[in-house]
Amino acid sequence: MKPILVFQTDFTYKEGAVCSMYGVVKSVDRELEIIDGTHEIPKYDIWSASYRLYQSMKFWPKGTIFVSVVDPGVGTSRRASVARTSDGYYVVSPDNGSLTHLKNWVGIREIREIDETINRLRGKDTEEVSVFHGRDLFGYCAAKLASGIITFEEVGPAYPVDQIVELPIHEPIIEEGRVLGMFEIEDPNFGNQWTNISLKEFRDAGFDFGDYIRVIISHEGEVKFDEKVLFERSFGYVEKGQPIIYNNELLKISMAVSQGNFAEEYSIGYGPEWTVEFRK
Repeated sequence: MKPILVFQTDFTYKEGAVCSMYGVVKSVDRELEIIDGTHEIPKYDIWSASYRLYQSMKFWPKGTIFVSVVDPGVGTSRRASVARTSDGYYVVSPDNGSLTHLKNWVGIREIREIDETINRLRGKDTEEVSVFHGRDLFGYCAAKLASGIITFEEVGPAYPVDQIVELPIHEPIIEEGRVLGMFEIEDPNFGNQWTNISLKEFRDAGFDFGDYIRVIISHEGEVKFDEKVLFERSFGYVEKGQPIIYNNELLKISMAVSQGNFAEEYSIGYGPEWTVEFRK
């Protein structure tokens, strides 16, 4: 069976970019199956692109090819690449930090730079276009790889995995009765904020379901939230409109408002400047 293609971008559906990419794929091979991951990544947000790849990849069949296009450096010297992960998936993406979480949390076995002389779309008035590699390079090369027209080795020359561009990943501080971390991503539709603290680390610090825990959230050192909050398995353990600490689908400690929006109601964002401290 031919691999599935899963696309994620920051393009949205407001104009024809996604449609053009998919047209290129189907022009290479009409049998290829295309699935949308998301096209709602915040614009230029390489960090979110990296996190979303990690979030969903392992739930797809081995061999699935992910095409990730969040590319503020399009047309510049940044590498266009295809990576093979240690657990058997492929990622077609600019090497601009979008592979950070996979490299650190899954592992990348090999990476190749796309050879534009043979794996770039030609004709159709694309030769002088430098701003749409999602269509002319990433989508086209991914389609050739999925269809079997080229092998992984024919993508282009390999380069060392340790040359992959990485964004900084911040590690939490774990102590008895205290954990200090950060909000590293948001669940945008519901406003839930996900930390970089694993359930295991939380339990190692002495916290467990049913505990009321003091939560101190700061932005660049200024306290924005300081309350005692219940830690439980799911949102229904607190009344509607109440905050809760919960364990999300990636086994990361997170915060929400039951049937509400934690980010909006408390004006909480994510990123390394947003620290969160949990205390007994």
